[in-house]
Amino acid sequence: MKKNLISVIILALLIVNIVLTAIMMFSVTGASKKTAALVDNIATALNLELSSGTEGAGAEEAVSMADTETYSFAEPMTIPLKKNEGEDKDHYCIVSITLSINTKADGYKEYGSAESLATMEGLIKDEINSVFAQYTTEEARDNQEAIKKEIINRIQTMFDSKFIYNVSFGDIMFG
Repeated sequence: MKKNLISVIILALLIVNIVLTAIMMFSVTGASKKTAALVDNIATALNLELSSGTEGAGAEEAVSMADTETYSFAEPMTIPLKKNEGEDKDHYCIVSITLSINTKADGYKEYGSAESLATMEGLIKDEINSVFAQYTTEEARDNQEAIKKEIINRIQTMFDSKFIYNVSFGDIMFG
């Protein structure tokens, strides 16, 4: 008789355990849905994307390939970088630069031709040098997208136009 009574008590405790587990599961699921909705609303308010997308320099406007021209500097640039703390050795970056140009943008007719850009090449190179000079070798390796964005911002400010919308680094070497 005692074994039968203990079996009934164990069965009752199992049923109570299952009921309490189900109640806890429903309450946690509801709270997690509310948390996900709150995070989604905050991300929307901050205009962030939850998906991991890559954004390059000038990603805010899409320019078709038919409206794109490129201007490549004839020679790779040798750019001095900021020295590491406590180090006297000079560091350099050798990089080939290509600018992407929107042929439909304001300012293209005035500055966008290859001849106009060739005459302004010294000024553009100076902006590129000044951006790279703020970084050490390690920082330049790790922050290439930030460097591109800063170069684009400075070039667009210099021309007071957004006809140059992207910069590309080719054959980049650090030493």
